[in-house]
Amino acid sequence: MSFSQTELLVGKCVRARAHINIALIKYWGKAPQRHALEANLPAVPSLSLTLQEMYTDTAVRFNPGASSDSGTLNGVTMDAATIGRCRPILDRVRELADVASPFHIESVNAVPTAAGLASSASSMAALAAAVAKLTGLEDSTGESLSELARLGSGSASRSVFGGWVTWEGPHARPLAPESHWDVSLVIGVVARGRKKIGSREAMNRTAKTSPLYAGWVQSSRELFERGVAAVRDKDLPRLCDAMELSTLRMHASAMGAEPPVLYWKGTSMAGIEIVRELRGAGLEVGWTMDAGPNLKVLCATQDVPQVKEALESLGGFEDVLVSGPGPGVTVSVDAP
Repeated sequence: MSFSQTELLVGKCVRARAHINIALIKYWGKAPQRHALEANLPAVPSLSLTLQEMYTDTAVRFNPGASSDSGTLNGVTMDAATIGRCRPILDRVRELADVASPFHIESVNAVPTAAGLASSASSMAALAAAVAKLTGLEDSTGESLSELARLGSGSASRSVFGGWVTWEGPHARPLAPESHWDVSLVIGVVARGRKKIGSREAMNRTAKTSPLYAGWVQSSRELFERGVAAVRDKDLPRLCDAMELSTLRMHASAMGAEPPVLYWKGTSMAGIEIVRELRGAGLEVGWTMDAGPNLKVLCATQDVPQVKEALESLGGFEDVLVSGPGPGVTVSVDAP
């Protein structure tokens, strides 16, 4: 990490907003880790789209009178496990900025938490941006901030940037801005509740026990390169082909784990069939799913009403949401 150092914002509160990103070409599996700073390095390259409508707002301040870090999430006091997930970022910032003070965090998710809608990506990216600014750590390119966010959640490295983002190695990189392509994601929310098995546990189980995992890793780069080329060329059918294949291979590797990891629900499958019917009728549309049952459908923005109506007609989704491409992380400073 190559942050530059400015002044500490003592007595101030720093607020950051980071948006979720949805991986179209999937990240599933971690590279071997030799030390703490190599946490959450990806085993495969990924391509994502940052979304406008779903985000996390996080405020951070110094709390020197406290004995340890503290915080709230959606107005509820963070438990030890939640604070523990934040600590790799907080400890690294303390090391880089040469400070000892605990931090107090107030975080609000404008997206269901731990439901397979990338709330960990937006929350850790917002935390990294806020605490870096508070301690005077500046990064002109976003790469060091992306690397810092990765310590809390691998996919958070991508939420530092807006629009189309790639990630391989220690940090993510912007591929194209949010204005590059007039597309949207239509999200069929199957379940808003917390998943029975978290992404990190499921990913590690897959890597350790699934005989299909090696094939997933070996085949991922070719799909990544196809996806990147499709984004650059604004070729939606080609991107949808690569996206769906990446999704199927990721979930196949997880289903082959012991015990199996299966996130799909009946409504998920029914939604996929709806998308396949739309595509068969000539619409340029494709689907993806992350570590959860919720269905994401990529289409041209002009086709959103048709796609949304088709998913709503199914009757099994709790909600159908729509978002276009969104910006990278933003930061502001005010009094606590």
